[in-house]
This record gives sequence, structure tokens and C-alpha cells, in this order.
Amino acid sequence: MALPPRDHAVTLADAAAHTRRYREAKVSAVTAGAFHADQVLALLGQPGCAALRIYHGRAADGTPSLVLVGVDAGGADLTAGLVLENAWPCPPFCSAPNGLTR
Repeated sequence: MALPPRDHAVTLADAAAHTRRYREAKVSAVTAGAFHADQVLALLGQPGCAALRIYHGRAADGTPSLVLVGVDAGGADLTAGLVLENAWPCPPFCSAPNGLTR
């Protein structure tokens, strides 16, 4: 299914509320993951890529993971192209304290 138009921008206060609720739910000790920009840009630059989808997963050792895949204009995952995982987990690879981390 094609993704309808949407403005994905939110205020920092709204984003902070989302991350706070996640931390309070204690779903996992891992609260975020960082990816190198060049690799994310390569994923987004694939022919036909119109969006990015992020799947929540689990590594073989049970730790949470994030899987990034491009999405075409029709809403289909571009699974034959570049797929990313192996985010730098937070903790320990975290930002200095800010609205999203407190």
C-alpha cells in the first residue's frame, strides 16, 4: 500500500514525551541506536526509494536491534537492495543529556 502524504515533524517536547514513555515502560535497556549518515544516505539513494521503514528486531543474543530498509512509492520494502542493521546501541553510544534522553 502506498504511503499517504504526512508531515512527520514533531516538536522536541512531543518527541521527548515519546522517548520518556518508552524508558518508563522499561521495554529494554537499549533506548536508541545510531547509524552512520553515509550508509543511511546510501539506503535512501537507492533507485526507487521513496521512504524509510524501521523494523524492531532482536539480535541472536537477544538484544534489541533496528533494521532499516528502503520503501518504494507503492509502499513495498526494497529487500533486494541495501538493508541496514548493527546500530551503535545506546547505552553505551549515547548523546549527552537532552530532551530526548531525560
